[in-house]
Amino acid sequence: MGAIRVHEFTTVDGVVDAPMWTMDYGFPEDLAASIGALTAPARGILLGRTTFEMFAPAWSTRTAEDDEGAPFFNDTPKYVVSSTLVDAEGVWRNSTAVGGYDAGRIRELAERGDLYVSGSATLVRALLADGLVDELHLYVYPVAVGTGIRLFPDGGPRTALTPLGVERLSNGVVHLTYGPAAAG
Repeated sequence: MGAIRVHEFTTVDGVVDAPMWTMDYGFPEDLAASIGALTAPARGILLGRTTFEMFAPAWSTRTAEDDEGAPFFNDTPKYVVSSTLVDAEGVWRNSTAVGGYDAGRIRELAERGDLYVSGSATLVRALLADGLVDELHLYVYPVAVGTGIRLFPDGGPRTALTPLGVERLSNGVVHLTYGPAAAG
């Protein structure tokens, strides 16, 4: 089975929604390389509906000349987990709506190869609960914003993880990598 790697931009207070606050920190080469290492082995992109609807207009018109990540986002098959979206392909090429969340369906997609997930907090929470996340990559920005969607909201379940790595980036962002909790 392929690995499922999740990428989240987050603040020190855990906010992950609409990360406009990342703009203040630029997108240096070491950050691009770090994210590139996550996307390189991916054979598919798994997204929740909200993130898909934010990404589609942002990425679908970009070319490699605009952004070196554009070919990955535009050419890689995208699987959208949504019970309401019907025509994903009509929104963004190489996209398929796979229906509402179903852990078995996600496992089938992962059997085809590695999957990359970006954003999609609701989807990621479900993947974590079902033990489907192989690597959780948190890019922690040195800012607290006070309000917003959190990956681990108040009242959520306890989620144990195993630290796999730490990388300090040139813009002050810290890349933390976690895997599933060690059995024990």
